[in-house]
Amino acid sequence: MPARVTPYLNFPGNAREAMEFYQSIFGGELDITSFADIGRAADPSQEKLVAHSMLRGATGVVLMASDSPTPQDHQGAGAFSVALGGDAADLTAYWTQLASGGTVSVPFATSAWGSMHGQCTDKFGTAWQVNVTGAPAS
Repeated sequence: MPARVTPYLNFPGNAREAMEFYQSIFGGELDITSFADIGRAADPSQEKLVAHSMLRGATGVVLMASDSPTPQDHQGAGAFSVALGGDAADLTAYWTQLASGGTVSVPFATSAWGSMHGQCTDKFGTAWQVNVTGAPAS
């Protein structure tokens, strides 16, 4: 069986909102388990926080995420980004939605290597690199 790499995102209390946002973009099935569901809430304020979630998007995108129970446990975006590749039609739609309300650092346009490419940080602080992986644009 081949190994797989799946981004596991960490949020400071808004993982449910973020994962529902990603589901609205990528479609598919979203499973969410709260700290209350597994009996791990240290106090009532943590019961609705996400202990684990997994999105299996309709086109093969897989994301996992959780909330940090305390602010000191939260690990920000740091030095990583989620690379998203695919065909132009899907990626153009994904880009528009991911960039909406976020910050675009490299506009989605034809790159020096001929493919459509863009970089943004979405409204939840997740950095994305979106790159059309099909035939180069003409």
